[in-house]
Amino acid sequence: MKLSCLVFLIVSSLVSSSLATAPPNTSIYESFLQCFSNQTGAPPEKLCDVVLPQSSASFTPTLRAYIRNARFNTSTSPKPLLVIAARSECHVQATVLCTKSLNFQLKTRSGGHDYDGVSYISNRPFFVLDMSYLRNITVDMSDDGGSAWVGAGATLGEVYYNIWQSSKTHGTHGFPAGVCPTVGAGGHISGGGYGNMIRKYGLSVDYVTDAKIVDVNGRILDRKSMGEDLFWAIGGGGGASFGVILSFKIKLVPVPPRVTVFRVEKTLVENALDMVHKWQFVAPKTSPDLFMRLMLQPVTRNTTQTVRASVVALFLGKQSDLMSLLTKEFPELGLKPENCTEMTWIQSVMWWANNDNATVIKPEILLDRNPDSASFLKRKSDYVEKEISKDGLDFLCKKLMEAGKLGLVFNPYGGKMSEVATTATPFPHRKRLFKVQHSMNWKDPGTDVESSFMEKTRSFYSYMAPFVTKNPRHTYLNYRDLDIGINSHGPNSYREAEVYGRKYFGENFDRLVKVKTAVDPENFFRDEQSIPTLPTKPSSS
Repeated sequence: MKLSCLVFLIVSSLVSSSLATAPPNTSIYESFLQCFSNQTGAPPEKLCDVVLPQSSASFTPTLRAYIRNARFNTSTSPKPLLVIAARSECHVQATVLCTKSLNFQLKTRSGGHDYDGVSYISNRPFFVLDMSYLRNITVDMSDDGGSAWVGAGATLGEVYYNIWQSSKTHGTHGFPAGVCPTVGAGGHISGGGYGNMIRKYGLSVDYVTDAKIVDVNGRILDRKSMGEDLFWAIGGGGGASFGVILSFKIKLVPVPPRVTVFRVEKTLVENALDMVHKWQFVAPKTSPDLFMRLMLQPVTRNTTQTVRASVVALFLGKQSDLMSLLTKEFPELGLKPENCTEMTWIQSVMWWANNDNATVIKPEILLDRNPDSASFLKRKSDYVEKEISKDGLDFLCKKLMEAGKLGLVFNPYGGKMSEVATTATPFPHRKRLFKVQHSMNWKDPGTDVESSFMEKTRSFYSYMAPFVTKNPRHTYLNYRDLDIGINSHGPNSYREAEVYGRKYFGENFDRLVKVKTAVDPENFFRDEQSIPTLPTKPSSS
């Protein structure tokens, strides 16, 4: 570690006292910059590309580069007072200590895919710590089947590419994580993380063997020094409630030389309803090598509105074995050999990222950090534990057509997921049949347009209620949804947090609160849906 990174604890108390006596006309930026300079040992003039005030030419491009929801990229969207584009672990330590000394809220952003913008939006004065430069990935194929240290700011596409590059001569390896290449690893993994190998291997976090985190005191902790309780908490409870995730050490998983993908689409007049109904009985129970995502979307065919059901699949094996399996288990799908394509695992990653010519393009495309222009969007999620009847599905299809642009995505569980205890990580939903994502996108800006689409999304959410889990109605942390509750961090902080906390974490919420209280008793790391500290007991007079 550089000498400058070693001095931060020594000078932290001196900086805090000097800030307390700073003259009233000293700006927030100047105070922060001086603190940051003292912590890191770097002169202020060398930090112009790291500490960015709103007046900096780099402020807006840096802030907007990782805003993935256009709802939060408008002129009226709340903006941070500072963006800290950290280039080193030392910068992260300084950011935590200096933000704390100035008593501001700190938002940490790895990839910016959090659907409700929690990592870069706030109604209170705040700073954004941008982790996109901390993206180093080190793959070690000699480590018991392969492992990698992954910086929090690395994208999943970069993770997959580096694993592919390093494992080509050691057999084929992969990692069970999301299908969108531009998602940031820090947020994805700390929230649980899943992808199209979930039924074979479980969650991303199930393969985390170590981590580095900056705590509220500015210390860098690994698994040994943070202890098993905190290590457990950041493996599905979200990292932002407990500190700043610097990196995760992940264990790689083997994948076969050839995998098979397919997409089958049917509309209601093509008996889509029969296919969707049967999917519920097959997808969560079939071979763990097979993941079949189901999507329902209203479309217009020959001037008539209908619903299109699409099954998109990854099979960790050959086409012939897949055909034999589904001809027997799922004839309603009507799968044909021409629907299927055999390819390598890394090609399947690109195919799932909507590159239909994945067999001819190069994997370097996964290194592109710039997605298509962000649309306006809202997401919600549900869990289903009992198959929905045909009448129920017919009702939902009618409501989808009424809503217009709303789509549903069904992700099957079962396989490895159902074998792991619900308390092994903070993620409690392992025993469900499948997860439902409610997906609303629109292109036109404006508050009236947004209000209309948000109202339609919330209305459909109410229509879904009879078919999903109840008391609480569970939802997925990485599909962050502020509709289900917001914490004002006042005297009722714990009770407010229970409302959304039970939905995200079930029985694991209580343990998360205990960990939070132990590691961040003053609740510095907080946001609209963070884990609260235990309520203080009133003193007896």
